[in-house]
This record gives sequence, C-alpha cells and structure tokens, in this order.
Amino acid sequence: MKHTQVAVLLLMQSMIALAGTMAATEVTPHLDMTLPYLTQPSKMTGDLRTPPKLFANVSGSADDEGTCQCSVYLPDTTFPVQKAEQLEIIAATLSEKFERELSQVREYSKMIELYQQQILNLTIRVEHMEKSSVSYAQLDFQLLKVEISDLERLVTQLKSSLVGSNVIVEQIYLEITNLTILVNELESLDKNNVLAIRRQIVSLQNRLKECEEGTNKTTVPPYFPPGSCIHRGLLNVSQPYIVKLNWRGFSYKYGSWGRDYSPSNPEKEVYWVAPLNTDGRYLQYYRIYSSFDNLLLFKPMYESAIAYGEGSGAALYNNYLYYHAYSSRHMVKHDLKRNAMVLKKELPDAVTGNRFSYAGVSWQDIDFAVDESGLWVIYSTENSMGNIVISKLNETTLDVLNTWQTRQYKPSVSNAFMLCGVLYATRPMSTRKEEIFYTYDTSTGQEGRISVIMDKKLDTIQSIDYNPTDQKLYVYNDGYLLRYDMTFQP
Repeated sequence: MKHTQVAVLLLMQSMIALAGTMAATEVTPHLDMTLPYLTQPSKMTGDLRTPPKLFANVSGSADDEGTCQCSVYLPDTTFPVQKAEQLEIIAATLSEKFERELSQVREYSKMIELYQQQILNLTIRVEHMEKSSVSYAQLDFQLLKVEISDLERLVTQLKSSLVGSNVIVEQIYLEITNLTILVNELESLDKNNVLAIRRQIVSLQNRLKECEEGTNKTTVPPYFPPGSCIHRGLLNVSQPYIVKLNWRGFSYKYGSWGRDYSPSNPEKEVYWVAPLNTDGRYLQYYRIYSSFDNLLLFKPMYESAIAYGEGSGAALYNNYLYYHAYSSRHMVKHDLKRNAMVLKKELPDAVTGNRFSYAGVSWQDIDFAVDESGLWVIYSTENSMGNIVISKLNETTLDVLNTWQTRQYKPSVSNAFMLCGVLYATRPMSTRKEEIFYTYDTSTGQEGRISVIMDKKLDTIQSIDYNPTDQKLYVYNDGYLLRYDMTFQP
C-alpha cells in the first residue's frame, strides 16, 4: 500500500511539471507537428469517462519573416487535489483493514492448532475407554461431554466469523460431532452396568431421604379412647421418660412398677413400686402412691411387707396386687386395702425354679400382665418345651379361662407384655436399645414379627407393664423407673 501512495505522488508531480512547460511553448517551423498529450478544445459531452485524444495535427501559417506560427490549446491545468486526498484516504483505510484481517488470521491459526491438540487428547482418551474393560463412572462421561460441547461452541463461533468456507474448520467440526456420538455410545454400553447400579443407588438414597423427611415431620398421632382396642396394634413408642430411682436405692436392680388399672374407676391414680431384694429373687416390700406427683416427691400413701414373693412379674389390677409365691407354682392375690393375701392358687403345669425365665432376668418364671380385657399370666411348661404360654385368668378366682401356646422360646426374649389381647415380646439389641420384635394375637392365634425400637438407660429391662388408662408402658430398668408413651396404628 505504501508503494501505491508513492506512485500516485510521482504521477501528480509529473503532471504538474508537464503542464508548466507546455504553458509557453513556441513550436518549431514545421507545418505539421504532432504534440503528445495535447488535445483540442471540444464541446462538453457530459461523459467524463470519454478518454482524451493523446495526439492532434495542427495547421499553422508563416509570417512576413517566414516564421511558422500556430495556435495550440492546452487542457485545463488545474490539479485535482480533492481527488488525490480521497485516493490517499482510501489507500490508508485499505491498509488498516488488511492489517486487521491479517491479525485475525494469525489468531485463528493459533486457535485451530489448539483445538486440533485438544481433539487429539480427547481421541486418545476415548480410544482408551473403548479398549479398556474398566467401567467408567458417569462423571468421566460428563466431563468428556462438557469438553466436547465447549469445543463445538468455539468452532461454531469460528465458522460464523469467517467469510466463506474453511476446510480446516469444517474438518474440526466434523471430528467433534463424531466424538459426541462415540461418547454417547460408550455411556450406553457400560459393560458392568455400574452406571445403572449407581443410578439405582441414587434413587434409593432419594427415597430414603424422603422417608426420613416424612418421619421427621411433626404429626399428631391419632387418638384412641383409653381402654379401647379400635386401633390395629402398636406402631411406635416414645423416648423414655426417667421418673426416678426406685425408693430402695441403686443396689435394688430387680423389681416392677406401674399404675393400677381399675375398669370401674379408670381415672383414679394409684401407683406401685416393688423392688426385689438385692439377690434379685425375693419380693418382700412394696409402696403405694396416690398420685404421680407424690411418687416423684417420695410421698407414699403407705409401705407394706408381704409374704415372700418371687421374681419381677408382679402386677396391680383393680386394687389387688398379683405376684408369684416364692419357690412354688402358686399365684397370689393380695388386697391393698387390707394389706392381706386373699387368694393363693397353683398355676397348672407351670415350670418354676428359674428354668425358663427371661433372658438376662432371673426368677421371672411367672409374669403377670394387665390389658384392656383383664388379667393375664405369661409362663412356660414342659409340654411347650420352654416356649411362651399365655393364659387368661379370672381375676376373682384365679382360674385359667383359656390358654395359648406360642412357638417363641421364652428364654430367648428379655420381657413381654399384653396389649388388647396381643402378646408383645422384646429382645436386647445393645446396652442402650431394646426391640419389640414378636407378637401373638390371642384372638386369631396368629404370630407376627415387628420392629419397634425402645431406648433404655441401662443394660437390662427387668419388667414391662402396660396400663390401658393412660396407654403407657412402665419399665423397671436396672433400678430406674422409666415410662414410655405409645402410638397405635389407625
């Protein structure tokens, strides 16, 4: 472009010099002369594109002295300065555009080299994935897809910025498209189905999270009137409420406690606490409390001594304390008002002597229980080979009204209780958790398996008693009195 400007300047200087020399020309005495670059004046044709005549013949005349004279008309000698400036501006503009385009071409060349290297790296990685038997995680495929997508986007921008077709760019775009198809095929042909398994795991984790969120939501449990069995059984138990240590102290780890259930006056509050002696066998003393507040404040209504009982299986029902007589098969009915034994009767075929007691709890061969329908006794016989036997008792006469034999081995459970005619048995899971795992429905004779976790404060649960009035569980846990709320299935 610089050479073009110099040529234009030299041309203009030549034209100016030629015009100056021709302004005062006197021609030599020849009649016919050929003058280069001269023209005769002619009428305006309006066509500026008509080229001027470069040569013309001019006629002259001789004067008195014989000198030949002629008239010559020169063209307009005014120099076109504006056109020259415009030409110079156009030349500069073209030079700038040329430099800018050249710079972009250099930049595109560098980018193309970079893309070619990236495509080469991706090709090597994909080939390795094809040949290897190792299954790649979904993240590997996603990273490849992201890198290929970025390349595709950049090459698309490059194509739009170039005028016309570029073979190299088109080839790069085609290779990127082929890589995308290949990666999708590899992902769909995962040899070990690892991705499918991982997707299932994620789905299960999401479902588990939804279940946990649903469990953590605070919902009001359905209400069932006290003493009714219109529900479908136990659903859950609350965290334990630690009432207090038993009144005899920490050394008295065995015993029982609970609230009296009186069908004729269910709202009346009467609580009993009956720790065994430190040997974990003899039942000798018990206390009666007229309210829960008095129990908390160590204000017993009275404390009484009884003829020796045995084990932690005592229960209070309608102002009578029922317990197992020491070293016998006899059941005892004790009147709280008179503090006297009113009835003693043998339980047929019951095995005693600590042979089939609960796991971890000694001397609980005969275990009394109370629910909405009345008084029950849980024990084992020789005929049952140690499996749990359930008998419904007449609370007045202590006669056995009906008996059910289960297939659950009694020494394999830690304790049991009755609820709406259904036996619930527990077993330890750890030193701080107990599981209600077994059920036996006396109305249908059907056994069942459930899993309701009970937290406990110490290792061993010595007794569990259910009260239909407040629908709570009363638990004697290594000398501590615990209480649980219950939730039933609607």
